[in-house]
Amino acid sequence: MKIGIAADTDQARRLELGEFLRAQRARLTPAMLGFDGGGRRRTPGLRREEVAQLCGLSTTWYTWLEQGRDISLSAHALGRLAVVLRLSAAERTFLFDLAGKRDPKAPGEAAPSAPSSLIAVLPRIDCPAYVLDHLWNAEGWNEAAARLFVGWLDAGRTERNLLRFIFLDPAARSLIDDWETRARRVLAEFRADYIRHIEDPAMQRLVADLVGGSELFARAWDAHAVVGREGGARGFRHPEDGLVRYRQLTFNPAGRPDLKLVMLTPEP
Repeated sequence: MKIGIAADTDQARRLELGEFLRAQRARLTPAMLGFDGGGRRRTPGLRREEVAQLCGLSTTWYTWLEQGRDISLSAHALGRLAVVLRLSAAERTFLFDLAGKRDPKAPGEAAPSAPSSLIAVLPRIDCPAYVLDHLWNAEGWNEAAARLFVGWLDAGRTERNLLRFIFLDPAARSLIDDWETRARRVLAEFRADYIRHIEDPAMQRLVADLVGGSELFARAWDAHAVVGREGGARGFRHPEDGLVRYRQLTFNPAGRPDLKLVMLTPEP
């Protein structure tokens, strides 16, 4: 039964991919891509052979793709197809997701900064709040977060990476309650982000530095634990306030899955 369900799912994805490609092909005019638009055309938009020609594919192969046949294109061929069809970033991601391929373009691109509108809202949040990028660098935070995270978000610091702070800075051991348990959990959460950006040189450098600089990180990294970044109780031993406890909430801004808005609401 499970095999049948998997087969049905694969077929549904192939058919959805074919319909998606046909719809994108239909919205392009021949003139947009340098073809003669004169004469009678039986279908709107580009012909299959025109798309295939521009992508460097055989017409038969591309036709099978639109028909939902059980064939596979390389990631680079899908990338050419996305360019020819003039797909937006969201449409390109959708194409690769349907095809079950990793986009070779995504990891190599520099991730854009957090939107200014997102950073601007942080001071209005009345509890510690900060924004992390895909490398877990803090891109913005409010005063409450700066006061709580002594050693990480202090004024004048140039290193704002949360992982480097937790695993390489002795201040983290004093600040974070039950440090080793939390550190292992954070690493397992980070691994889910790592795999999405595994080809990013900056990601590889970060992991290499952490493996080389932290015995705990090296041991836990080899364990290959993976968990989602979930909320829950968080404790800190603040040098002035003593033991304080929060409930963590994490959000991904719409259209920016590479960013995380983290809020720590005080527990009674």
